[in-house]
Amino acid sequence: MAKKKEPVTAPENKELGLNEQTPREIVEELNKHIVGQEEAKRSVSIALRNRWRSRKLTGDMRDDVIPKNILTEIARRLARLVKAPFVKVEATKFTEVGYVGRDVESIIRDLMQISVRMVRRQRTEEVKEKAAENANERLLDILVPEPKRAQNPLSKLFSNAESGNEQKAEEPTQDNKAGRDFVRKRLLAGKMEETVIELEVPDHGKPMVGMFSGSSLESMGDNLQDMIGSLMPKRMRKRKVTVAAARKILEQEEAEKLIDMEEVAETAVELAERSGIVFFDEIDKVAVKGSSSGPDVSREGVQRDILPIVEGSTVMTKYGPVKTDHILFIAAGAFHTAKPSDLIPELQGRFPIRVELKSLQKEDFEKILTEPQNALIKQYKALLQTEGLELEFKPKAISKIAEMAFDVNEQSEDIGARRLHTLLEKLLEDISFDAPDMVKKGKTKVTIDAKYVDKRLKEIAKDRDLSNFIL
Repeated sequence: MAKKKEPVTAPENKELGLNEQTPREIVEELNKHIVGQEEAKRSVSIALRNRWRSRKLTGDMRDDVIPKNILTEIARRLARLVKAPFVKVEATKFTEVGYVGRDVESIIRDLMQISVRMVRRQRTEEVKEKAAENANERLLDILVPEPKRAQNPLSKLFSNAESGNEQKAEEPTQDNKAGRDFVRKRLLAGKMEETVIELEVPDHGKPMVGMFSGSSLESMGDNLQDMIGSLMPKRMRKRKVTVAAARKILEQEEAEKLIDMEEVAETAVELAERSGIVFFDEIDKVAVKGSSSGPDVSREGVQRDILPIVEGSTVMTKYGPVKTDHILFIAAGAFHTAKPSDLIPELQGRFPIRVELKSLQKEDFEKILTEPQNALIKQYKALLQTEGLELEFKPKAISKIAEMAFDVNEQSEDIGARRLHTLLEKLLEDISFDAPDMVKKGKTKVTIDAKYVDKRLKEIAKDRDLSNFIL
């Protein structure tokens, strides 16, 4: 007896790394391999679960559940406000040309990549409807193929129509037309989304990684890879996907056909030149005190390499030359062990507007916790809401958290609002760990009051040595 063939189904479309183990299940799995270190295992299990929770969020909240540097956030929000390409770079990643490291001109190439993506996304949105129409027609051709037009090979030998050997092209039958109309209606009504079809997609193969990863050869490597890619014929492979997944692939392909990439590149270059924002972080790490020797030579070299693009120069990219004269450059550094005056004079002159951040007071911490659109407490509420658990903070509890953050900053290194992240993580550690189990048992709401804050954080605030480890 022949074995019954199982129906073919599309593979489940799950995000990579998006598993659903609860913190307790993660710890139980870790216990099979690691002895002791219970606190460490609890912490990493909560961090892993928070990643799962954050991907369940939608809108701006999804992007705002991680700690951010205040100056970086200001620059990023400015870029979003004016719809400008923005790139953040760490000065310590760049070294003098000729040493090991990246060429500082790669900053502008990175900015251009972001600018191209922005313009391309905008153009894709403009042709979205037309691309969707074309994608549906291609889906229809796959689901109900048009009859192939056949021709007798011998017909080429007879130019005379009277020969009678020429075979007429096969015309679509009435049944075929009716079938296509029926499938089209179901397709547009969304009744075939889970149907599995076979689709031809480009076979990208293995990318050329690291072939030209040197500093000054970086741009040449990109251009060479693009040139080789355009000369080589596209290889295709067949893939089984659902209609819903195929539509996304086909819409992207159709949108690419409708977009003029030369126009995209030209617009992107203009956007980067006129509106681009570059944020240099850790600029203090390349400052040089006193005479230059040893590693200081490299740090001063970084400054001298940065200087031309800040002053205004032309950088060659694969999309064309980009002038940096009107790009907005913002730099930030802690300057605990160095001063802005330790930078080379030419670079100092290119950052004429200087602002010193002030220490936050208790009242500031309270506002940070509650007032912004995606305030910290709102973030934690949203994360736990993905588990079905409602979190409520009493006003006195918020005041207590703010007071402790201020005190710990006063006693140890002042790291500003970042202190709130670690205090809240410690405060909500047990709740974050037990949330899935609590909901299963029917508990769907937890209230945080001043007493609970005292219980969880009192020892940290009292012990100065311990507070040094709360980063």
